[in-house]
Amino acid sequence: MAGASAFGDVPPHRPGDGHGSRPPSRPTAIAAGRLWATGAATAVVAALVAAVATLLVRGVLGVPVFAPRQAGMWGDATAGYLGAWAAVGALAATGLLHLLLLTVARPRAFFTWIAGLVTVALALLPFTTALGIEDRLASTGVFLAVGATITGLLAATAYSVAPLRDDGGW
Repeated sequence: MAGASAFGDVPPHRPGDGHGSRPPSRPTAIAAGRLWATGAATAVVAALVAAVATLLVRGVLGVPVFAPRQAGMWGDATAGYLGAWAAVGALAATGLLHLLLLTVARPRAFFTWIAGLVTVALALLPFTTALGIEDRLASTGVFLAVGATITGLLAATAYSVAPLRDDGGW
């Protein structure tokens, strides 16, 4: 539309003429190395959170989750698997965040929603089993602690690994 404006005082819109038009949003450069280094650090922290939460639940509260009671304060290999899966989950979440940073508007919001819903789904999982109520609640607490750690650390990372985009990117 290059003719006179139908609204009198509002100039006609011409792409790139500087009257309120913005260039189309382009993919933002992402500091992928820093993102994945942060993902690796998050994996270590998530595994440690799983270990500390298991220690709290088993050793302090005396609830035998992730292993039989006779396995002691640390449990058995099942408790170790929890830490390994927490690390794998952190790396998978890093991949998701990287993908979202490259492809969608408001990647941090989408990441937080997706990671939060996955955390809630895992937290509800113990309630689908025949475990006792204290075992269910303790397992849920461990899953929530791990999920909140991964979600919080990686969501905060989005600001430092990708500059604010021209589409209002966050």
